[in-house]
Amino acid sequence: MNEDHAEAVLLYARHYGGIQRPDEVNMISIEPESMSLEVDGKVVQIPFESILKNSEEAHHVLVKMVRDIPK
Repeated sequence: MNEDHAEAVLLYARHYGGIQRPDEVNMISIEPESMSLEVDGKVVQIPFESILKNSEEAHHVLVKMVRDIPK
């Protein structure tokens, strides 16, 4: 996720994590209720709107989250 979708991970940190200018962002885990990002050495939890049931649902939610960010 981090290498293939670096821009998406950065957008999650900025929009959903409220980090204006992150220097380094890595996704460290996806759990049913949230994703964990490491942003400039600190862990930031980004909650999902609902509890995820499987990896396919996680994929759809992550894509939707990026699409929902105002351009």
